[in-house]
Amino acid sequence: MNPSHSDHANVPVVASGVIYTPQETAEAQTQVDRAELVSNNRDPNWITNNICAIIEQPAPWWWWLAMLVVVPLAGLVPVSLVYLIGTGVGVWGSHNTVAWAWDITNFVWWVGIAHAGTLISAILCVTRQKWRTSINRAGEAMTIFSWICAGLYPAIHVGRAWDAWFLGPVPTYQALWPNFRSPLLWDVFAVTAYGTVSACFWYLGMIPDLATIRDRAYGLRKKIYGIFALGWHGSSTQWKHWEMAYLVLAGISTPLVITVTTIVSSDFATSVIPGWHASIFPIYFLSGATFSGFATVLICLLPLRELYPQLKDLITKAHIDNTIKLMLLCGSGVTYVYMTELFTAHYGGNPFELGLFDQRMFHGYYVGFYWTMVTCNSFIPISLWAPSIRKNYVYVFVVCILINVGMWFERFVIIGASISYDFLPSSWAKFVPSYWDIALYVGTIATFFLLFLLFVRFLPVVNMAEVKGIMPWANPHNSGRKHK
Repeated sequence: MNPSHSDHANVPVVASGVIYTPQETAEAQTQVDRAELVSNNRDPNWITNNICAIIEQPAPWWWWLAMLVVVPLAGLVPVSLVYLIGTGVGVWGSHNTVAWAWDITNFVWWVGIAHAGTLISAILCVTRQKWRTSINRAGEAMTIFSWICAGLYPAIHVGRAWDAWFLGPVPTYQALWPNFRSPLLWDVFAVTAYGTVSACFWYLGMIPDLATIRDRAYGLRKKIYGIFALGWHGSSTQWKHWEMAYLVLAGISTPLVITVTTIVSSDFATSVIPGWHASIFPIYFLSGATFSGFATVLICLLPLRELYPQLKDLITKAHIDNTIKLMLLCGSGVTYVYMTELFTAHYGGNPFELGLFDQRMFHGYYVGFYWTMVTCNSFIPISLWAPSIRKNYVYVFVVCILINVGMWFERFVIIGASISYDFLPSSWAKFVPSYWDIALYVGTIATFFLLFLLFVRFLPVVNMAEVKGIMPWANPHNSGRKHK
């Protein structure tokens, strides 16, 4: 006679030579249960209707108010560019000593912010982390917008922006070729490849959702979304090719996340300037980039959850908590690098390195910059290690803003402060930003939020197709349990 199901429930479990009673087994299972990825057991119709409603319904009042603020500020970008190109880079505060100032500082800062989106999408996709599905779309969009803001600076800081195409390996009748051994040229290839692959990855992931919006739309809206949906009709063959292409792009993006920032760091590490000539720069830039990137993801997602309450069931507390933990991991790397940099300077005994750190920390022009950097990036984020504090999203939001402030000061301390104190004391000079430095920087920040507002208004902010794929009813082996 076969034993019944209740008989199986009373059979002890043997693991690693230890016998566990059914009660102990049940307790252990309860302890390893994970938080729900979608709250309140929502069905696929609810997901589709509530995500599409953000696009289909009239824009809320706060969206128009935000646009009223960011559009004039974003207008500073074209105004600054026209004046800069027409007059010359002398309108900036840069001078012979500090030739790289706010232009390269802002470039490196924006490139760093662009990293978290691809990290969430690509690396967590390759490692099969299902919790990424609700936040990857917004992170990918943030990557593209940050990359646009970052790519603006290298093209104009060269002085003659109309000759920037010489940076590429384009054959000319003068037989002029770029120096392929220069890290500055590696930047061109790395940043261009990163932006191209990230844009393809973002767009490919949206195709099924664009088709869903197309099928619900009418008139001109239906035609526009139909063009970008590329004839998607959801057949098994299309899904097979889509999943393979998505995985391939994720695999390509994964090393790019690491290589882009390490190549950018080579611009400095391969020089002999005190404060730059350090082999730790690749991990220094990578940890700082992901740190500020995750902070920016939270800056965008936390208000979005409050402004669209239906997103709280999709972007749950577990998603926010996991993102904060990854941010803290990267922040720990940043703090470690700060301490290592000080240790190597004192252990090596190089008088120029020691003099530079003395100027940074105690007697130089930018002492306040250095300690603001350390406070915002190392001391303040420590409080987020407490689980109870991580639940206070207003505090988390403020900390994330301070992290980005601290990361900007870090970039300037590395770049501007280092070359302010060169080998010759007679050439030491302080950098003071001009109005046009500030205007262009403020304009890029406004441009970023302008593009994000347009993204929220006209494109699905959550990946509906992937979220539905992790739900319990999408699992053929599901036995009626809630998805954990």
